[in-house]
Order: sequence, then C-alpha cells, then structure tokens
Amino acid sequence: MSTGNIQDFLGNIAEIGPMYPFVGWEWLFTLLCFVFWIGWHSWQIRHESREFREEAENYISKEILERVSDREAADPDVH
Repeated sequence: MSTGNIQDFLGNIAEIGPMYPFVGWEWLFTLLCFVFWIGWHSWQIRHESREFREEAENYISKEILERVSDREAADPDVH
C-alpha cells in the first residue's frame, strides 16, 4: 500500500493527500462497530441466560433440593 510520493514532511499536508485508506468513512465504520458490539452483547446475554436456565433445570431438581434440606435439618451445624 502506498501513501503517496513523499520525500519529506516539510511541504503542505493538503498536497500530500490522505495518509490512510477510506478517508471520510470513519463515521460509518464507527457506527458498524457500535452496532456489532451491542448485537454481540445482546446475543451473549441471551445465550448465557438460556444456558444457565438449562443447567439449573438439570442440576437443581426437586429431589436434590429435598436431600440437601433433609441433610441440613439432620445436622444444622453444617454450612
């Protein structure tokens, strides 16, 4: 990638031209990044919430809670 014919930076910067590609498109790229960022967080929250509900349903059944509460009732010093 070439940034132009530059021998020194003592000249007028307007005559040199843009120093990076897509000059003037920064606002669009910033907007796209923001939309992607918010979308990714939304997806991540939904995914983790669904995963948490599934694990809670699998691991915290009524029988397990009854066994734990029975064990705690039998030995109240266990924390």
